[in-house]
Amino acid sequence: MPFLIKRDGTWMYRGSPIGRKELVCLFSSVLKREEDGSYWLETPAERGRIEVEDVPFVAVELDWTGCGRGQRLTFRTNIDEMVTAGALHPIRVAHDLLTCEPTPYIRLRAGIGCPPVEARIGRAVYYELVALAEPGMVHGRRMLGVWSCHEFFALGEMPPAEA
Repeated sequence: MPFLIKRDGTWMYRGSPIGRKELVCLFSSVLKREEDGSYWLETPAERGRIEVEDVPFVAVELDWTGCGRGQRLTFRTNIDEMVTAGALHPIRVAHDLLTCEPTPYIRLRAGIGCPPVEARIGRAVYYELVALAEPGMVHGRRMLGVWSCHEFFALGEMPPAEA
């Protein structure tokens, strides 16, 4: 299929951006992911593979309530899907192999026998997360992270304590 989802969340059809958000939302509702990590648009009448540069969605807004372990972090995606970070919707941070630059993601839909569908957390939203971050321990390592729904999500390792 002549679809491409760009890294910034723009959905393209035959090289042109799809300008109607309602149409993007409709297509996103039939987006599936396979065991090999590929993305497909699947309707009862048609099924076609599409190209995705990174992940199909971007978290563009953060709303938080509470504090500490009881804090709730809710993200809005570029298709206005709302998701609250927690056990079913974990936050993960990947690092570029060359630059070590962090790229955060949140799981939108679990993959049953296949990788999950995720949204990349936009840079401005990531900076909001960092502002909310606090120290914690993960597998014996000092990490900086955020709490949501009683789950701790590491954003990065803390530097060694100064003597």
